[in-house]
Amino acid sequence: MPKVGLFFGSFNPIHTGHLIIANYMANYTALEEVWLVVSPHNPLKKKDSLINMYDRLEMVNLALERAENIRSSTVEFSLPQPSYTVDTLIYLREKYPTTDFVLIMGSDNLRSLKKWKNCEIILRDYHILVYPRPEHPAPAALENHPSITITDTPLMEFSSTFIRNAVKDGKNIRYFVPDNVMTFIENKGLYR
Repeated sequence: MPKVGLFFGSFNPIHTGHLIIANYMANYTALEEVWLVVSPHNPLKKKDSLINMYDRLEMVNLALERAENIRSSTVEFSLPQPSYTVDTLIYLREKYPTTDFVLIMGSDNLRSLKKWKNCEIILRDYHILVYPRPEHPAPAALENHPSITITDTPLMEFSSTFIRNAVKDGKNIRYFVPDNVMTFIENKGLYR
């Protein structure tokens, strides 16, 4: 069965850190492909801080123009909102029964996994590849769980919040996001 990594995110906006993580997972693990799943509404985040999901998807597609083994996914666009990972996983397993889906998440999200809807089903039925986040070590209770693999993904110390705040403050975001994403943000006047 082909192994596909699911990297869920608001991608508000996508940035170089996301791309480095996705590239690492697609090329340095047993995954054959990584899908960046654009989430319309993460139930653990405030919806009013999100720009339009189609603009976020467009930025992901722009960022992935030359990517190999990495693509965007709109699977959650047609599912009920807010988006619960377990529901998306069940839907994808039914739609692609011959694909082995693997979750990709940061150690910060692993720390909040117990708050997720049906987290015990996720831990029982799916493998999770975890990338380290500064100041968010993996919780000891889950670090050695048989479904979890902590990877050696390079550490990323900036976030989409950093990018949004930089744009709002009129700062240069070059190299934090791909050039075509920066142009899209500027042309649409996003995050001002």
